[in-house]
Amino acid sequence: MTGIPKTIKVSYSEIAYALDKSVSKIEEAVLKALEMSPPELSADIYTNGIHLTGGGALLRGLDKRLAAKTKLAIHVADDPLRAVVKGTGIALKNIKSFRAVLMS
Repeated sequence: MTGIPKTIKVSYSEIAYALDKSVSKIEEAVLKALEMSPPELSADIYTNGIHLTGGGALLRGLDKRLAAKTKLAIHVADDPLRAVVKGTGIALKNIKSFRAVLMS
């Protein structure tokens, strides 16, 4: 209100409350993606679980919430912020092996 910056302490529960609608949308999107998955992919997901990557994977409790909603194992990548880039690098180094998946 004064335009002067100041520090305010925010609790985990306040942040969780503020993010609840966004996390609910993530849950809905995951469930919809699972519904639309072909049977062979669904079998792999059931066997191996879901792997979370990216910044969203760092949200505390997201893995547990998705596990409760989907009844599937949820795994968080060791380095979620760099996992996609590392995977892309591996695919590019071995482009011949991944050509059928990457290009149609």
